[in-house]
Amino acid sequence: MKPACPTSFTALFASVDRRAHRASRALLAISAFIALTACEQNSFVAPPPAKVDVGLPVQRTVTRYLTATGNTAPVNNVDLVARVQGFLQSISYQDGAFVKQGTTLFTIEPETYKLKLEQAQAAEAGAQASLKQAEADFKRQSDLVTRQIVSQATLEQSTSSRDNAQANLQQAQVNTKIAEVNYSYTNVAAPFDGIVSARLVSIGELVGASSPTQLATIVQLNPIYVNFNVNEQDVLRIRAFAAQKGLTPKDLKETPIEVGLQTESGYPHKGKLDYAAPTINQATGTLAVRGILSNTDRVLLPGYYVRVRVPLDQQKDALLVPDVALGSDQAGRYVLVVNSENVVEQRKVQTGPLEGDLRVIESGLKPDERVVIAGLLRAIPGQKVDPQLQKIEQPRASAN
Repeated sequence: MKPACPTSFTALFASVDRRAHRASRALLAISAFIALTACEQNSFVAPPPAKVDVGLPVQRTVTRYLTATGNTAPVNNVDLVARVQGFLQSISYQDGAFVKQGTTLFTIEPETYKLKLEQAQAAEAGAQASLKQAEADFKRQSDLVTRQIVSQATLEQSTSSRDNAQANLQQAQVNTKIAEVNYSYTNVAAPFDGIVSARLVSIGELVGASSPTQLATIVQLNPIYVNFNVNEQDVLRIRAFAAQKGLTPKDLKETPIEVGLQTESGYPHKGKLDYAAPTINQATGTLAVRGILSNTDRVLLPGYYVRVRVPLDQQKDALLVPDVALGSDQAGRYVLVVNSENVVEQRKVQTGPLEGDLRVIESGLKPDERVVIAGLLRAIPGQKVDPQLQKIEQPRASAN
């Protein structure tokens, strides 16, 4: 038999050679991976700072307003009633119509009261004739007494008759006036210009039998009142401002007011203050105030809820920023500003009224500070940014 040792050694050396080759390839792959990783780490570049839009606060004069919610009320609102008894003869208007002052609306059986007036006038004429006769008799008796033809008692009787005739005449005149008034009540007329409600009675119906019967209601729409309340703090502020400016109560009544409906933009309706209550309501801590407005086109109806504002004073060089640039947290409102090193900082601010799309900043911000107005999510306090300076648009004038 041939020996097997050479073949075994050959196989063994071949196996070792293959293992060494595999190990060298694995080592080469690991070295290449490490080299590539080292290259990637050495070539890493930090991202550039985030771009944000910034702007300087707008400086302009703003008007300070007292704002409130109120409701409209008619200047005059009257129930038309039957003040005399009778059957309703006619209705001389259409339900909901606008009528002028003095327009006849209802007629209540006038013939009866006309006859009573004529009766009273006849009685008055008779009383005048009796007085004339009594006065003539008094003069005659006075002359006879002077000549001592009749006694003093006869003169006194004549005097009494004259005085009684004068009293009867006065009574007759009063009765005539009462009859005239009752006769005038048979025509129910509009006491002022206004809208008349739907009638509450029908033609031929007996009205005023036991008590005044309501016939309809008339409402005056022009001008119109606006009632609203001012809280005690605002009252104190207004009174201090008035004292500082030397304003009198008469001047305050000339203060303009602006009113807007809930569905309107701005405050298109103009008027002036008309009345302020003399005392504060202790239950609510408010002062009742009333304004009066022209309502020629009758857009405002009694009972509307309206927005009210009253101009108080003006602030010069007020700072304004876009309302969307403001944020809020538990500490209050804030804005994000970019300092001289382009690092974002948070500024706590006190805010004022809204002027268009801009908000008045009362305190906490300087005129030369750059406020972040866009890209707020990319502006993180303490981090650098790439600020892009933009011009903040001036607020539009308040809507009329």
